[in-house]
Amino acid sequence: MPFGAMDMEPILLLCLSLLAHGAEAACRDARFEGTVLPLRVQQLVVAPPTRSPAANRLRFRHDVSLTVPVAVGAPPQNVTMVLDTGSELSWLLCNGSRVPSTPPQPQAPAAFNGSASSTYAAAHCSSSPECQWRGRDLPVPPFCAGPPSNSCRVSLSYADASSADGVLAADTFLLGGAPPVRALFGCITSYSSSSTADGNGNGNDASATNSSEAATGLLGMNRGSLSFVTQTGTLRFAYCIAPGDGPGLLVLGGDGDGAALSAAPQLNYTPLIEMSQPLPYFDRVAYSVQLEGIRVGAALLPIPKSVLAPDHTGAGQTMVDSGTQFTFLLADAYAPLKGEFLNQTSALLAPLGEPDFVFQGAFDACFRASEARVAAATASQLLPEVGLVLRGAEVAVGGEKLLYMVPGERRGEGGSEAVWCLTFGNSDMAGMSAYVIGHHHQQNVWVEYDLQNSRVGFAPARCDLATQRLAARA
Repeated sequence: MPFGAMDMEPILLLCLSLLAHGAEAACRDARFEGTVLPLRVQQLVVAPPTRSPAANRLRFRHDVSLTVPVAVGAPPQNVTMVLDTGSELSWLLCNGSRVPSTPPQPQAPAAFNGSASSTYAAAHCSSSPECQWRGRDLPVPPFCAGPPSNSCRVSLSYADASSADGVLAADTFLLGGAPPVRALFGCITSYSSSSTADGNGNGNDASATNSSEAATGLLGMNRGSLSFVTQTGTLRFAYCIAPGDGPGLLVLGGDGDGAALSAAPQLNYTPLIEMSQPLPYFDRVAYSVQLEGIRVGAALLPIPKSVLAPDHTGAGQTMVDSGTQFTFLLADAYAPLKGEFLNQTSALLAPLGEPDFVFQGAFDACFRASEARVAAATASQLLPEVGLVLRGAEVAVGGEKLLYMVPGERRGEGGSEAVWCLTFGNSDMAGMSAYVIGHHHQQNVWVEYDLQNSRVGFAPARCDLATQRLAARA
């Protein structure tokens, strides 16, 4: 996923209960509470969105990510990593990596230098079981490079067409005041991002020092065998994302008796969905939940249950993903949502009226309105709330989270009106076969991933206030 420069600096309260390498029994109940670190809502600093050859079709990409600071190696090297519950293998841009930047941007990521770390070790095919079987959950398993290197190669790709290639390696990771934990990761030597592509979507290789990407890598948090969660034996983690530049928090490990998790609001849990047999389009290591309905205001949309459940191929699962910005719905659910939202807002918002305009290739429910008009409608709570009804829980999306102002797009006399799009995209148009609940719709929601009990919990929360309360206890 693309990463950009930071212009917001919320505060993260990070509590850790990490499993030290080779010490499972001793470390599973250890707690490290009260460590305060910055959690950043990271926004790309790039030129206006590039258009595809089809007029007014803005290419799909992730503009905003959630990042955490991590220290890696010995002596520790400070890096910034995207928190991604939709990915497995963590990775870092390593010295010598090639990253596209068109045009070159002033802010660059701090590449990790493995040769400067005494605890760094690359995995080799001849002696590494990790290369042979632990990568079984990855879409493209690790593979052996030919002599003389005999290195274990990794190749990763994402829905927005970004990709990363490098070698499988291991080193120590430090988060806040927790003890160091050894984990496998991808030491990336080549990275291509759609956000820095040219007008035809082609990334141009350039030195990492010229990159607009300010994050050094990605922290994979799904349930795969090579994820950071699995490798460290973390059985529970939670986060609360504040909108704008407010403070947010991340809690790793602990239990309900801990100060951080006991401060959580009353959660409604939904069970994780499991499949007993592999299916071609079902991601078995994702945080998959059951979407049972969608409402707009008080109107429950007439969507058949079969549309919201995975089919015989596994297509149609619903994933909770902190690494995706917005929420995506398959076409048979997106169409009625779009129609009902347009109907309920007809007196408030003027449709854009440009059938060929599609923001990021997947968002075509768009409007034209001044910033003042949208702000007034939001403040007056006139926009209908959209509810994603899960089994036992609901994710409610309202107010400012419903509309996104498209950068660089103005309409009306003298550019008096901005272009706004509903923050629900069409999965089919984006080339995805799943429903995805992105982090934009998780703002001001306490989200807990309870792996021990195979469930995810949700509750509305003022994340800025929750962070302040926990910081005061630390």
